[in-house]
Amino acid sequence: MATNRLDSAFLAPEERQAISVQRAAELRDKIAGYLAAESEIMTGRNMADPIAAVKERLLHMLGSSEANWVDWHWQLRKRISSMSLLVELMDLDQRQLLEIEKVSRKYRWAISPYYATLVVAGGLGGPGWLQGVPSPLELRDTIGAADPMNEALTSPAPGITRRYPDRLIINVTNQCAMYCRHCQRRRNIGEIDKHQPRRVLEQALAYIRASPEIRDVLVTGGDALLLSDEQLDWLLGELYSIEHVEIKRLGTRTIVTMPQRITAELCSVLAKYPPIYINTQFNHPLEVTAEAAQASDRLIQAGVILGNQTVLLRGVNNDPHVMKKLNQELLRIRVRPYYLFHAKQVQGTGHFITSIDEGQAIMEHLRGQTSGLAVPEYIVNAPGGYGKIPIGPSYIVERTRSKFVIRTWENRIFSYANHPRSHR
Repeated sequence: MATNRLDSAFLAPEERQAISVQRAAELRDKIAGYLAAESEIMTGRNMADPIAAVKERLLHMLGSSEANWVDWHWQLRKRISSMSLLVELMDLDQRQLLEIEKVSRKYRWAISPYYATLVVAGGLGGPGWLQGVPSPLELRDTIGAADPMNEALTSPAPGITRRYPDRLIINVTNQCAMYCRHCQRRRNIGEIDKHQPRRVLEQALAYIRASPEIRDVLVTGGDALLLSDEQLDWLLGELYSIEHVEIKRLGTRTIVTMPQRITAELCSVLAKYPPIYINTQFNHPLEVTAEAAQASDRLIQAGVILGNQTVLLRGVNNDPHVMKKLNQELLRIRVRPYYLFHAKQVQGTGHFITSIDEGQAIMEHLRGQTSGLAVPEYIVNAPGGYGKIPIGPSYIVERTRSKFVIRTWENRIFSYANHPRSHR
C-alpha cells in the first residue's frame, strides 16, 4: 500500500525540484500514447478543407447556392434518402447499393446535406457513414426490442413519458434532420414526419399543471428544435408560466446534424424563457465543426446551458483516444460532456452495442488523463424504463467501519480514514 508523500517542508529545495522533475517525466510518459494517436483522429477542424470540398460538389449537384445552404428549411427539404447522390460522391459498388436498398425497405433513413458532407469526408465505413447510412447488419439483429425502455408503459398522459419523481418528458415530434442508425426511438419514425397535435400538447401541459412535484421538463422527440419558432415560443411560454416548473430542457441533435437550425430568431425565442438547458449528441470529433461551434456560440449568447450525451457506439467511438479527443473538442466549443450512454438494445442496432467492460475501460482511461470537465458519467439505462444507472469504474478497493482503501487513476493504493477524529 502506498504511503503519503514525504513532507516537502523537510526537504531541501534541490530535492523538491528533483522530485518534481521526475514526476513531470512520469506524467509525460503517460500521455505519449494519446499524442501518437491524436494526429490520426479525424476532427471537424482538421477535416475542414475536405468537408468544404464535398460541400461545393454537393451544392453544384443540387443546383443550389450558399444562401440555400444556410437555410435550415432547405436543409430539411433536401434531406438525402436515396443513394443516387452518395453514389456520385463516393466509390460504392452495386452490392453495397442493393444492401442499402434492402434495409431502407424496412427502416427509413435520411441525412441532411450538411451531415452528408461529414459522411463523405469521413469515408466509407467512417463515423458519419456508420451513423447515417443503413447497414445490412440492421436486418440481422436478433436481440433488440422495438421499445426496450417500455416508454408505452410510462406514459400517464398523452405525449408524456415519466420515469422519475420530479421530472418528465414531452415527446413533441417524430421528425429529425437525420435518422440516426442507432436511434432509440426508431419505432416512431414511420414514413411521414409529424408533430404532436396541439390537443396532445395541451393535455401534456394540463398533466404538468396538475402535478406540482414536476420541476424539470424535457422537450424532445424526434428532435425538439424541428418545431417551428412559433410552436416553440408557445410551448416554452406555457411551461414558463407554470410556477413549479423550474427548468426546461430541450433534446436536439440539430447542432450536430443541421446547425443551420440555430438561427438568431430561434435564439431570441429561447432567451425569453430561462433557464433553458440543451443536451445534444456529438458522437465523434469529426462532428465538431466550425458550423457546430457557431451554433453553440449563438445558443450560449442566448443564455442556454449546453451539455452533451454521447452514445457509445462500436466502430464510431469505442476507442479511449477518440473519446478523449471528442470530449476535449466539445470543451473548446463550450459544450460540457454530460453522459456517456451505453447503447440500448433497440431492434436493428445490435451491431453498435459494445460490452460494458469496454465502456468502463474507456472511463478508466479518461479519469486523470484529461480534465475532469472532459469526463462524462457512464450510464446504463435499466431495462423496462426504470431509470439511469451510473456504472463507472470503482475507486474503492475495500471499506471497513474505520477506513476506506482507495485507489487513484494510476492505481496507487491509499488508506483513508472513514471517521477522522476531530481536534480538540
